[in-house]
Amino acid sequence: MDKIWLKQYPNDVPTDIDLTAYTSLVHWFEHVCQQHADKSAFRNFGKEISYRELRVLSQQLAAYFQVSLGLKKGDRVAVMMPNLLQYPIVIFAILQAGGIVVNTNPLYTPRELKHQLNDAGVRILIVAENFADTVDKVQAETVLEHIITTQIGDLLGVKGFLLDTYLRYIKGQIPSFNFQHMPLKTALDKGKQLSFSPVSLEQNDLAFLQYTGGTTGVAKGAMLAHRNLLANILQAHHWIKSELRPTYEGPEVIITALPLYHIFSLTANCFTFMYVGGLNVLITNPRDLKGMIKTLGQTPFTAFTGVNTLFNALVQREAFRQLDFKHLRICLGGGSSVQAEVAKAWQACTGVPLLEAYGMTETSPAVCINLMTGKRFNGSIGLPIPSTEVSIQDDEGQLLPLGEKGELCVKGPQVMQGYWQRPEDTKETIVDGWLHSGDIAIMNEEGFVRIVDRKKDMILVSGFNVYPNEVEAEAVTHPEVVEAAAVGLADERTGERVCLCVVSSNPDLDAKTLRAYCKERLTAYKVPKQIEFYSSLPKSNVGKILRREIKEQLLNQGST
Repeated sequence: MDKIWLKQYPNDVPTDIDLTAYTSLVHWFEHVCQQHADKSAFRNFGKEISYRELRVLSQQLAAYFQVSLGLKKGDRVAVMMPNLLQYPIVIFAILQAGGIVVNTNPLYTPRELKHQLNDAGVRILIVAENFADTVDKVQAETVLEHIITTQIGDLLGVKGFLLDTYLRYIKGQIPSFNFQHMPLKTALDKGKQLSFSPVSLEQNDLAFLQYTGGTTGVAKGAMLAHRNLLANILQAHHWIKSELRPTYEGPEVIITALPLYHIFSLTANCFTFMYVGGLNVLITNPRDLKGMIKTLGQTPFTAFTGVNTLFNALVQREAFRQLDFKHLRICLGGGSSVQAEVAKAWQACTGVPLLEAYGMTETSPAVCINLMTGKRFNGSIGLPIPSTEVSIQDDEGQLLPLGEKGELCVKGPQVMQGYWQRPEDTKETIVDGWLHSGDIAIMNEEGFVRIVDRKKDMILVSGFNVYPNEVEAEAVTHPEVVEAAAVGLADERTGERVCLCVVSSNPDLDAKTLRAYCKERLTAYKVPKQIEFYSSLPKSNVGKILRREIKEQLLNQGST
């Protein structure tokens, strides 16, 4: 395809990035904290910490890790907490001590947590007390040697004490646990008295084991080196820098509602906006839309990232629609496909286009982003970013012509080293230097890429390919459909049939009416043969609708 997308690049976006400036993420972190020392880096529950404070606190904790816990270069350390001020302190402490961060979803079941801790060989775990009962259930069956616990309000002063007291005694959200542990506040105090020893790090040393969601099997740890993440920071920065021009006297402020343990939020929000001295406003519980909107109303924010379900939920709230968006300039959607109706509603509400981006855990994550000059949602995931190559391939690995559907494959410095201790899985995913995404895509003559669907989610009806995204996108244009998920179920006559699962704002909406609506907009074999109504659809921790879980529920209910 001869990198046809480069012709669309703005003049200020380079075709390639220069990775020689930093030897590691720690080198980069020290530069950022020195350059922006007096600026606020993170805010949570109204409390801010500066870049200088972040560096001091993380180095104190790094000293504790090294001296008291014996952390050595290459040791894996798990972090299990929502968006809190403690999170950036902890991950930068691990990196400075030479450790490898293993981001861990606080909502994991005991089975999932046990698998990840043992698979990664985690010796040290830092966990928010709200989720310590899960650790309690598996700790004896893991190789854990040290557990550090933190409370939600640990760094919030008196306000934090009151918050933790409320959560523990009024809401009952702090479960009891029996394992030996060290409070994070105590570890930080001890670290003040200890000497930190800088660790020699190189770009190819591992920085993160970032586990995939496991939707296609057991969860695997993507090995992300310092080089991979540095590359993606620079790639993203070059892409968005034209919009980093405040229209008022103040910093870049990004709303970080997606959890930082997710690769999208980690790189796009935490790292990329730290690079420019921005302020990350951390939303601890994005499911509390009322509380989140209240926080937004107190903050003149300039950037916002999220997933389709979050954007959809916000624009339906009158309180959100009444906010002041005059400083907002960058809105990026990722994690799952952004639907046209949601993007249209978002732009009508905020006055700013919702631009789609695309990435994977295995690519640190960004691969394609729409041009910042885009005036409206265009249905594509944009162009490959600097130093990135993409191709569309068939099942035999042959390159397909422009306009044909095939698997999206990626090359670039952001591509992972492989899967942790899984050489066979690595060989299946990275073939001849190309990382195979598992996503079906089309590239047009200008180099813009459009995702059709997940390869494994495709529904085969009478030999015809049906992509769930297309069915869902049409269904949600119905004014009474809030959310929709399409899955394939076995059918004696057609092999598979389309089953559409819907959340409706009107309890009287029936399957016959909705099917007739879809029939006007879809080819016959794509029209849902079965429609089920739900009060809510199961979602991942970042709000991605879980089609596979829905399908399993239907099969267990006998919908065959």
